[in-house]
Amino acid sequence: MSMDFVAVDIETANPSMASICQVGVAGFSDGAVSFEWVSYVDPQDCFAPMNVAVHGIDAPVVAGAPLFPAIANQLLQMIGGTVVACHTPFDRVALHQAFTKHALELPALTWLDTARVARRAWAECAHRGYGLATVCSMIGYDFQHHDALEDAKAAGEVLLAACKATGLSVDDWLVRVEQSISGEPRKRSGGWRKESYAQEGNPDGPLVGEIIVFTGSLHIPRREAAEKAAGIGCEVADVVTKKTTLLVVGDQDATRLSGHEKSSKHRKAENLIEKGHAIRILRESDFLQLVELEE
Repeated sequence: MSMDFVAVDIETANPSMASICQVGVAGFSDGAVSFEWVSYVDPQDCFAPMNVAVHGIDAPVVAGAPLFPAIANQLLQMIGGTVVACHTPFDRVALHQAFTKHALELPALTWLDTARVARRAWAECAHRGYGLATVCSMIGYDFQHHDALEDAKAAGEVLLAACKATGLSVDDWLVRVEQSISGEPRKRSGGWRKESYAQEGNPDGPLVGEIIVFTGSLHIPRREAAEKAAGIGCEVADVVTKKTTLLVVGDQDATRLSGHEKSSKHRKAENLIEKGHAIRILRESDFLQLVELEE
């Protein structure tokens, strides 16, 4: 039963998924960590206070660190030719966006989302409670959250625990995550209401449990964006609340760093983040890349 794979985690400097500031890689062989690698990265970009508040990495921390192109080949040598595990698709999107930003070629990789694994391995994680910290608490694994290497090892431990709990191998899980959790048909919230884009998500989508809100000037119609989000499992809401987990903003809006140039939804989300609520802010282009990779 194959148990060899690598796990990857990425931290970013701001809402742009290409703004990688730390990469962690953990190799697993025969059910144990076989190697560890971590590096800060100079993103050549600004550090958003919201991101710094999460991972504690800022400009002084990455001073003198390599640029992403300088580590790209080494990174590919570690993760190429094997199964690459990450918890939720965001690390995969970040890697893709960084390679694109620097005009580098990213070869095809075999990805395995350990959040999708957890949702199928344990009934209590099927539709909620499959965040990395929650799952690790459930399986009894302690780690320092939001450090790239620590998170990579944690994702790997989730996969190992799922293999042990189900008897499935890593190769088996590559098949299982593409299969339905419940077999139930997709649900809708009762149709569109005037100027409302709220709807329930595909119950078997990879991002079930995420509650998404859109704001700012998007390049695609808001209704189309909502449909795409629902297709990958997100519940689409019209307003930011304490339950919101994802806020998608127009690319130009995401670069605005102060004052009331940001929308009221954007400012409210940042206020909630400051109070400890787990909300991820994404640019529209990163959201669309996420959808493309998950469809």
